[in-house]
Amino acid sequence: MTRHPSDTAGTEWHDPRPLAALDPHGLLVLSHTLFTCAEQSEIVRLAMRHVSALGPYHAEAGYLATGDGLSRVRGHDARAPRVADARMKELGEADGCVSLPERSWTWAYGLRGAGGLLGYILVSSQSGPDEQGHFLLSTLVGIASAALSLTVTRAEQRDRAGELSRLRTERDTALRQLDTMRSELHLQTTVYETLARVTARGGGEDAITQALYELTGLSALVEDRFGNLRSWAGPDRPDPYPVRSSTHQEEMLRQVAREAGPVRVEDRLIALARPRGDVLGVLAIEDPEATANERTRFALDHAQQSLAQELMHMRELAEVETRLRRRLIDDLLEGTDETSAYARAEAVGHDLQRTHYVVVVHWPGNAVSSSFTRAVEQATATSATRPLITRRGNRMVLLTEARPDDDAVYTALARELGTPDGAIGVSSRCDSPEGIPRCYQEALRALEVRQNSRRRSGTTFFDDLGLYRILGPGNDLRELEDFVREWLGRLIDYDAGHDTELVETLSRYFDCGGNYDEAAAALMVHRSTLRYRLQRIREISHRDLADVDTRLNLQVATRVWKIILGGRR
Repeated sequence: MTRHPSDTAGTEWHDPRPLAALDPHGLLVLSHTLFTCAEQSEIVRLAMRHVSALGPYHAEAGYLATGDGLSRVRGHDARAPRVADARMKELGEADGCVSLPERSWTWAYGLRGAGGLLGYILVSSQSGPDEQGHFLLSTLVGIASAALSLTVTRAEQRDRAGELSRLRTERDTALRQLDTMRSELHLQTTVYETLARVTARGGGEDAITQALYELTGLSALVEDRFGNLRSWAGPDRPDPYPVRSSTHQEEMLRQVAREAGPVRVEDRLIALARPRGDVLGVLAIEDPEATANERTRFALDHAQQSLAQELMHMRELAEVETRLRRRLIDDLLEGTDETSAYARAEAVGHDLQRTHYVVVVHWPGNAVSSSFTRAVEQATATSATRPLITRRGNRMVLLTEARPDDDAVYTALARELGTPDGAIGVSSRCDSPEGIPRCYQEALRALEVRQNSRRRSGTTFFDDLGLYRILGPGNDLRELEDFVREWLGRLIDYDAGHDTELVETLSRYFDCGGNYDEAAAALMVHRSTLRYRLQRIREISHRDLADVDTRLNLQVATRVWKIILGGRR
């Protein structure tokens, strides 16, 4: 052997004999080749090719063991006689003799490893091998078996390494998923606990928006379905709050309703509170920088559920209260026990101990409209106490503490409903529940007087009817006009032709009880001017103002002229 230089020694000894002398059958060279080969079929083919180098032997076929049995190795010798593969299976993983045509000796050498049979090499010869031949062939088979075992081991190691890598990847993925789930669970728990505390403390819209602001760090708000702000939590609240058109608002509601969960609309993330399909409110987050993530959406979605429950509860309470208030006013209008009336009114938050007025409103075409009811409530709610309100036929009836200011309620309703064709009757003051039925009749009479007058739209107060209280509301307008013409016709014509105010002067004179000084002051004229006008009235009308019956008829005529006919000429 020859010793070569190494890293630790300056020189090595060299064997002067050639390699062929050391390895005459080439098994050492072959083993090096086989152990560096990665393909099992190639190992078998190389070993088969080397069979003939060991002596007068020939490799007839090679096999590899598979899960389905033995598989012949392709590509060795296409001219070799066909081996019965069924006979190979009969060996049962043992070495043995195999019969081949024109071959006196054929032997199946098993290629084995630690796990069992790896394959076969089928060797033939004209005569059986001697002891040296058996040794060489067995050595070749052993080297090939070791090489095959090594490839199997390497493959198993690669599989195990790949499986280990896969398991590590799955473990890392599972850990990341677990961290994500833990984080999400923590967020969900925080959201649930925060909103649960809000509910437990009886918090309303303000508490919900404040909780949502604290959970997300973004300004939160609640609007009603019309876009009016109800609650805001967080910085940068607009002042004044922008008002959107009804068309824009409805389009926004339809856009959000089409999607499941919160929807981004411009700079906002919006969720609708609609527990039974009806939109009760809008919950939104201001997000101009688009920083909202899934956690933000989760918090908004669950806050919306809390808001929906709150608004639904409020609606149910309002409906119950409305029914109770309506039953109360219905009973008051018909007459009810004062003691129970006081108790029922207190239960719904209404103080019957105060002075009240009965108001009857009629607006053709709006009797059964919910918007009409809402408009009436808003127009008459001028004090801290809401009016009691009910519907009687095609009219709305209210019991309110505040006496309407002249035509203020009528003007507000005309503007809200978009039409001036309506009338309002207002009763005199009522100081106790037992007087409410009487005041209801007074309001009806005032309304009917207004509706039977020339100016049918507007407000009529029972206190202003004067003499007409006893005339009744059923008189025909033509008869009243004829009566006025009979007693005041000449004066009316004279005023129209000479641009004077004799009828007005006579009316003020009677209103002041015939007192010259008071009448002159009311007309803002000198006392002598009043005397001159009264004299002209006597001359033109041919009426004696000193006669009692004449004075009564003239006074009634002036009242009808002013109240019913509107002072028309």
